[in-house]
Amino acid sequence: MLSLKMNDAAVRALGVLSGPAAVTPPGGLAPGLRDQLAGGISRRGSVLTWADSVGNAAGAPSIFGDLTGWECSDSSFHLEDHVPVHVALVDSTPRITEDDQRILLLHGIAFALEFGRLIHGLDPPGPVRCIVAANETNGTFRFHQIRPGEFWNYPELDRYQSEKMVVIDFEPADA
Repeated sequence: MLSLKMNDAAVRALGVLSGPAAVTPPGGLAPGLRDQLAGGISRRGSVLTWADSVGNAAGAPSIFGDLTGWECSDSSFHLEDHVPVHVALVDSTPRITEDDQRILLLHGIAFALEFGRLIHGLDPPGPVRCIVAANETNGTFRFHQIRPGEFWNYPELDRYQSEKMVVIDFEPADA
């Protein structure tokens, strides 16, 4: 089962009410994101991480308080490092235009949907949340297993006023 939620800022930026073509990245998924997917994921004890992660899963949750925080920290990466958008430096602070934030969201959503195939390839597959966010300084992707009593983002996504946020949950049919 797939569940996709986004805050109002993301809905407006993506124009999703115009139809499904509104959430397809121009030119397809960026090659750098395809490379990230090719690296795969792995379950290490109680955590899910990138296969090539150097994070110390044996010490999870470490300073993060819970396993969800550990996974989000370990899995997080900046979309603008892989997607061709312009990041201007203004007073030593990165600035990304609204149009480029939209491009980051499009690639982040497409990446998450491809990432879902990796999740379903796990034995056994489990419930996983992908979080895509973009704002005027960066775009991020992160994931974590869905656990009772643990969360990374607030359920009410419109609480995020300075970010455009999309949350995609993948849950096995038998969960």
